[in-house]
Amino acid sequence: MSLQAKLDAFKADFKGGKAPYFAPPEIHPIMERATAELVASGQAERALKAGDAAPEFILNDPDGKPVSSTELLKRGALVISFYRGVWCPYCNLELKALEEALPSFKAEGADLVAISPQNAANSRKSLRTNKLSFPILSDTHNDVAAAFGIRFALPDYLVELYKNLKNDLPAFNGDNSWTLPMPARYVIGQDGTILYAEVNPDYTHRPEPQDMLPVLRRKTASAS
Repeated sequence: MSLQAKLDAFKADFKGGKAPYFAPPEIHPIMERATAELVASGQAERALKAGDAAPEFILNDPDGKPVSSTELLKRGALVISFYRGVWCPYCNLELKALEEALPSFKAEGADLVAISPQNAANSRKSLRTNKLSFPILSDTHNDVAAAFGIRFALPDYLVELYKNLKNDLPAFNGDNSWTLPMPARYVIGQDGTILYAEVNPDYTHRPEPQDMLPVLRRKTASAS
């Protein structure tokens, strides 16, 4: 089953209240309104695209070890997935799909990292929950997400909903700003140029991990 098929199945169960999902039905129009407004804002179209220079970053892994994009790119191309946090079931499905695809990325000489605003403890939870073998990095205040053009502030009515649902982003992230990254996937070439970019303001839609393989293969072929 494709990643998007899994996401669609989860969404149907969530909206239908199918066990173990018992979310109040009145929350769905609120979430859909926020997504529609983010789509309409056009922010995704203004985010960094293929051909742009990728911002350099140094972020900590869950053990507090700094991870440098510059150092990673010395070894080969870099695949980056921006995700919202371990509290997001759509993100967890994506992370598991990326783990399954990791050997294919490695075969093309590429590294993979996932970036979220959550703190180290929740990044460790991401690793455990999804049985990941690639680095999870903490982007405090979503500063790197902002550099890529994908950070956004939650509208007040969505903040209120999250609070009512006990989805405490300040506690998850150690940051009171109530901002998130739009889910995004990038492939960065060794020269720092973005080779592939997929940004979606609708968090229920994610690209397939296999979508990046043609880009990685072209990069490998051109280097040989």
